[in-house]
Amino acid sequence: MSFGGFIDFFQKGKTFRPKKKFSPGTLRYSLYKHAQASLNSGINLRNAVQLPPGEDLYDWIAVHVVDFFNRINLIYGTVCDYCTDTSCPTMSGGPKFEYLWADKERYKKPTPLPAPQYVSLLMDWIETQINNENLFPVSTDVPFPKTFMPVCKKILTRLFRVFVHVYIHHFDRIISIGAEPHVNTCYKHFYYFITEFDLVINKELEPLMEMTSKMCQDGLQNQ
Repeated sequence: MSFGGFIDFFQKGKTFRPKKKFSPGTLRYSLYKHAQASLNSGINLRNAVQLPPGEDLYDWIAVHVVDFFNRINLIYGTVCDYCTDTSCPTMSGGPKFEYLWADKERYKKPTPLPAPQYVSLLMDWIETQINNENLFPVSTDVPFPKTFMPVCKKILTRLFRVFVHVYIHHFDRIISIGAEPHVNTCYKHFYYFITEFDLVINKELEPLMEMTSKMCQDGLQNQ
């Protein structure tokens, strides 16, 4: 589903301004459009995430990091009224998994936080990263820094944790508004992308592995 269709469903007419957009006429805008066209064409998601011939891997990853950030931000927005400090006193994925927050600034040590506070800090942190032109260069004439890939892996790992929390603790809300097919498609797209380029370690994928094995059967053969 194109991002426009995604917005239409989740916002129901409200104005949504993506946290980050690509400027028309740039290479990354063209790559973004290529990725969206693949999704719209009904192409297999496993194939849609593959690096197009002749394109730069880091540009392809940058485009997807931004797109997934915008999409997962929207998905969490549908459950945020039900994700409170009282209902979700920890950022967890069931009883076995709890996520601690650290950002080397305000939270120098891993700190347990209520889920809404964790997600809010996460989204602000990601927005800062993707709007940092030293890390995500606007011009393709400027090379990506050595820190680009490690930061992208951290962004995607933390975004995966939002999927974990939403699926395990708030999926009833997703079902009640009819969003299940859209969220599932976004998850499959995300899962295929991170496994195609080995961007999130297997240990982080464990909380949703049973669901993933049913939803993404063709993507587990190499796991």
